[in-house]
Amino acid sequence: MTLIIQKPTGAKLNLRKTWQPMDADAAAYITAVETADGQALEEKVKIAIDNFVLGCKADGIWSAIKASCILAGARTLSGALVPLVGTAPTRFGTEGGWDYNRKTGLQGNGSDNYLNTNRNNNADPQDSNHACVYLGSLGNANGYIGTITSGNNYLFNGAARVRSTPSTTITPAAIGVYAVNRSTSSRFSAISARTFFDYVASSVSPTDANISVFRIASGYQNARLSFYSIGEALDLAKLDARVTDVINAFGAAIP
Repeated sequence: MTLIIQKPTGAKLNLRKTWQPMDADAAAYITAVETADGQALEEKVKIAIDNFVLGCKADGIWSAIKASCILAGARTLSGALVPLVGTAPTRFGTEGGWDYNRKTGLQGNGSDNYLNTNRNNNADPQDSNHACVYLGSLGNANGYIGTITSGNNYLFNGAARVRSTPSTTITPAAIGVYAVNRSTSSRFSAISARTFFDYVASSVSPTDANISVFRIASGYQNARLSFYSIGEALDLAKLDARVTDVINAFGAAIP
């Protein structure tokens, strides 16, 4: 049987191939974000998300990410709070006080707004844990991510620790990926502005408290954050590269 396609005289036949995600986890996330947004994402934004997930899997770091949100890319705040991995965060504070920008992320108000990630600090092993944010701006001296009650796991502007009492001094934390990682009982590492820090500190039992973003204990943060992740130990350099790539890709793709 021969199939003949005819077109009106003088008309052009336009064939358009719509891009489809290659990764099932990326596809599910994109669909959930578009549902929350109420409209589709640009194809280049979807490609960036797909590349991020595929890249993390190729690097062997995807399975270590247990709770995460890409706080950029989505068209709305509701879309930005769709979890990439794990449970959706709960937002607290002044409902109209969130400043969301698709390219640079979500900004806290520094007074009462924060996200409860609904991930307990003790959900990951004592000697296998990471916490990461992408800083769009530095903000104040309070914490970026850590336990809601004062505990042994946090990232501040200038200090970081994970599963330990002492912390490493990082002066200053800078725009880009800021993360801490522990994979042994004797030391932990951190990264800021692609500079690595290594700190000798014996691990202690993790605090039994949920991890929050934009708040640690009674201090609230007014920085702008584009990403966060929490989970088991991983390669900080690989995480840094993948997160930086996806945020830069959003910046290029979004008008």
